[in-house]
Amino acid sequence: MLTLIPGEATLEQLETLWRTDDAARLDPRTAPAIATSAGRIAAAAAGDAAVYGVNTGFGKLASVRIATDDTATLQRNLILSHCCGVGEPLSERTTRLMMALKLLSLGRGASGVRPEIVALIESMLAQGVTPVVPEQGSVGASGDLAPLAHMAAVMIGAGEAIFNDQRLPGAEALAAAGLSPVTLGAKEGLALINGTQFSTALALVGFFRAMTCLRTAIVTGAMSTDAIMGSTAPTHPEIHSLRGHRGQIDVAAAMRELLEGSAIRESHLEGDARVQDPYCIRCQPQVTGAALDLLRFAGQTLITEANAVTDNPLVLSDGTIVSGGNFHAEPVAFAADQIALAVAEIGAIAQRRVALMVDPALSFGLPPFLTPQPGLNSGLMIAEVTTAALMSENKHLAAPCSVDSTPTSANQEDHVSMAAHGARRLGLMTRNLSVILGVEAICSAQGIEFRAPLNTSAPLARVIEALRVHVATMGTDRYLAPDLERAQALVEDGTLVTAAGLEIAP
Repeated sequence: MLTLIPGEATLEQLETLWRTDDAARLDPRTAPAIATSAGRIAAAAAGDAAVYGVNTGFGKLASVRIATDDTATLQRNLILSHCCGVGEPLSERTTRLMMALKLLSLGRGASGVRPEIVALIESMLAQGVTPVVPEQGSVGASGDLAPLAHMAAVMIGAGEAIFNDQRLPGAEALAAAGLSPVTLGAKEGLALINGTQFSTALALVGFFRAMTCLRTAIVTGAMSTDAIMGSTAPTHPEIHSLRGHRGQIDVAAAMRELLEGSAIRESHLEGDARVQDPYCIRCQPQVTGAALDLLRFAGQTLITEANAVTDNPLVLSDGTIVSGGNFHAEPVAFAADQIALAVAEIGAIAQRRVALMVDPALSFGLPPFLTPQPGLNSGLMIAEVTTAALMSENKHLAAPCSVDSTPTSANQEDHVSMAAHGARRLGLMTRNLSVILGVEAICSAQGIEFRAPLNTSAPLARVIEALRVHVATMGTDRYLAPDLERAQALVEDGTLVTAAGLEIAP
């Protein structure tokens, strides 16, 4: 059970929560602030002054006053009417991360929900009741309304949820877990759906996967360098300190460490006629390092957002209830676009390394398509083509989503962020990148083995050993699809990075 401190949650905590499917709860010290803000909302609901979302309608209907007796109906109607999500369900792990992010937001004590609301989310996480949340329907402004409404629907006994691997009506799932639905009070429905937690959860997952891919790309890039007997001179530390970018410096240092002690490298330190390697080898620190800097920046944006209060209106520290626009997910949209750019470029340069290794005109002595019997066997010819297809797809997907906007809700919400679009596409992009890097691992391991009796470095030898547990050396042609799937899995779960002993913190 992970205890969350609102305003202090870290990327490492949230990644652990997502990867381990652990439960989460708020630090008990949040209780007084939550109760105080709930009391302020209750007083406003009983008063005469119009307070948006408390005793008024929503959006374009904010001018419509709602009678005190209709408060519960107003909030229930809000949830049910906003359950308009479509498409495939969000994964259970990502949905649970979204729920944990909602806890962080409510736990700041500015949303005006009662402790019972927080307790039910905590109990759903603890008991494994996971709402079915469709992936499509949010434009990333006024909150991720439709997706979060599907989460909130289960809390009021509607919608659907997964419990014990069964998809059940929301009320049945709660009952099976020994839980009861809540009746929403003033503003509580609005607090649940008016936030960026859906977009932020998806963007965080994209970030976690992208960082794993980036670390793997440093490993597979070093393997490719050794496979083609590339020069390590471009990793000289002074080259990178003269430029000064932190990511570039870190990637070059990691590559030096990974290649240290390679007998392959030692064999051509003298007498090598090549003055310079192609950019995909020589410029790895510059390209992958720039991607690392971009991901670090995006990660900082996302952890700030994860700790933020993003519903509306907010109960401020002086007790006033004020309408604002924290629900607008522009920071998340920008972060998602930055992650997409980094993912596309990591894949683009990795694909060129794959192409280099299979091309006998460029691979410095490796056999065509890395097969011992070219002609009779095609070897890794079409595996390279697959990487080209996925690289190209990622280039298209990397087009920014944040520059798109369309007015909604009768022009009340006349500029939207499209953060959900930007974050959702990161899942496909990182899967594509994982395949590209998996193929690079297969090709580079094959290339290094062709350099025998010369050996690679100890860290890279461990990586090849880990790969060979799941993907055998290519001899004669065989059915390759399972090999690509297994190599992709080794990228996604971080096995290759672990084997190399590589540590680059976000």
